[in-house]
Amino acid sequence: MSESRPQTPLIAAEEPSSAAPTPTAVRALRAHPALVLAGIVLASLNMRAALAGVSPLVGEINDHFGLNATASSLVTTIPLVFMGLGSIAAPRLARRFGTEPVLCAALVLLGGGILVRVAPPVAALFVGGALVGTAIAFLNVLMPGLIKRDFPDRAASMTALYSTAMILGATVSAACAVPLENALGGWRGSLASWALLAAVAVVVWIPQALIARRGGHHVTAPAAGGTAAEGPNLLRSGLAWQVTLLMGTQSLIAYVCIAWMPTVFTDHGMDKGEAGLVYAFYTLVQMAGSFVVPVLAGRLRDQRMLAVGVVLLLAGGATGLLLAPVAGAWVWATMMGVAQGGTLGLALTLMVLRSRDAHTAARLSGMAQTWGYLLASVGPFAVGAVHQATGGWELPIGVLLVACLALVFLGLGAGRDRKI
Repeated sequence: MSESRPQTPLIAAEEPSSAAPTPTAVRALRAHPALVLAGIVLASLNMRAALAGVSPLVGEINDHFGLNATASSLVTTIPLVFMGLGSIAAPRLARRFGTEPVLCAALVLLGGGILVRVAPPVAALFVGGALVGTAIAFLNVLMPGLIKRDFPDRAASMTALYSTAMILGATVSAACAVPLENALGGWRGSLASWALLAAVAVVVWIPQALIARRGGHHVTAPAAGGTAAEGPNLLRSGLAWQVTLLMGTQSLIAYVCIAWMPTVFTDHGMDKGEAGLVYAFYTLVQMAGSFVVPVLAGRLRDQRMLAVGVVLLLAGGATGLLLAPVAGAWVWATMMGVAQGGTLGLALTLMVLRSRDAHTAARLSGMAQTWGYLLASVGPFAVGAVHQATGGWELPIGVLLVACLALVFLGLGAGRDRKI
């Protein structure tokens, strides 16, 4: 239950001083909404592109460094671990420096991490992955609060745009990975090219960061869980944990697919180029689910049946991948893609719908991102280890089906018409 006293507002100014700008001046110093919108879209495009472009090139990376399946899974696992750990630091940095400056710095860090990742030593592959994951964590945690502040009356539609742009970035990255590899002389050129997209986003965010620092305003991003002084203790809320585990479990499935889906196809005899196209199509159709499901969820008081329906579609695609991976590849990719986008959109939307106020929603987002991505980081590594131990994909895909079963129960809990 939420407390009866007023909650801490989502928007906060720095400590007042004689030189501090008035509220009117602060509003006047905000960036133009069109610039904010462009920044959100460009940042969202970057939030999955640096990860999705790795999957079609895993075979070349493994051959270059002599990595086995378990070691190879670390290429995807390490960014996820740091996406979870970085989510802890993001709110503190935002309170200290402001949201826009931290978002701008995160995009600089993302571009740097992408370039470090393609440096010659094998250690750079993993260090760069840690930097990429940390940068994405900052974007993940702070972007929802920025949307709530600058687009309070269009939060649902902006969430749909935000999640759809994320998926579009992943789609383009996956589709272009092999062609860029051929055009740029190898996997390093293909991966490094995405630093350019980060650089374009930085150019758009620099003026916003300067305006924010001059105006002295930023989104207050409370720590995950929080204390009683900040509102309800989320770590003691069963509903908060259901939303968090829903976010984590759907992310686990998503990143297993990012890490291994093309390899499943090629191991069953599909051409590498076609496998990359099927995987790119899987990410492309996620945009349908990520746009439609949040809109439907916002119109329903109870989202349980919506959650079950989306998860059953995901489980059906995974079952097809188990039984006939190549023959029905495009069908399974369609089913899993639409469902995967839907579960992501649902998880993001439930962070808002299950909260009584924007402050609690921001705290729930931080909690879900932190613990959710730490949970998700187990997926690619565990599936890689199981595949290496068994030499096949039957048991690893079975792990995905168990995760789908867990998602059903989490959806039935988190989808209830309740508030934290």
